[in-house]
Amino acid sequence: MVPVGVAWLRVRRDIRAIGKGELYNQSGTRFNFRGVDTVVNVFGPVTLKHGVHVMSSKVEASYGEKTTKSGGKMRECSVLVTWTIMGPMGDTLTLQTMGEALDTADKATTKAQSVALRTLLLGFGLTPTHDTDPDADRIERGIEAPARSAESYRDELLDPKTSPGRIQQIGYEVSNARMLGSRVQNETGEWETLGDLGRRIHGERTGGGA
Repeated sequence: MVPVGVAWLRVRRDIRAIGKGELYNQSGTRFNFRGVDTVVNVFGPVTLKHGVHVMSSKVEASYGEKTTKSGGKMRECSVLVTWTIMGPMGDTLTLQTMGEALDTADKATTKAQSVALRTLLLGFGLTPTHDTDPDADRIERGIEAPARSAESYRDELLDPKTSPGRIQQIGYEVSNARMLGSRVQNETGEWETLGDLGRRIHGERTGGGA
């Protein structure tokens, strides 16, 4: 028997992450997402295990109409849902989330509430995807800025005028360019990776050793 806040932390600890394992592919648009069924299937058993109950206590809905490219009509629904999170001791938390949905029939309201529920569980649960950031490997370069060679970085690292701060910056640049493992000949003619060379030179110039 613990307070609701502690019980919810235990739910988060058990879930850890939910990946974007579902594919949306319609009208030329493709992206991966975490659907509400997947999210509920993960959260449902874990909340039961820790005595946490998630209830919608109030739903405020507004409606509109959208016209598709083909001239068809779609009903648009926006909802503001007030949620009550009850813990095993009976104490509660009150939260609000919003959801929007379009539907050609009578399911816009249900879909919007499902979106609000998914937003609650993923947002309040701070549930990561553990997926790779699509921009993680993107390197922005100007049109007139060609990629530097491993040898040019080596020469700058070995230059006595290169400051420790600049050496650290070179480390970030080399890492982003995926060149940490590039092998170059160092000042003694031996082969050494750029990553090892940078760490060694930085240590020597800051008194931190190799």
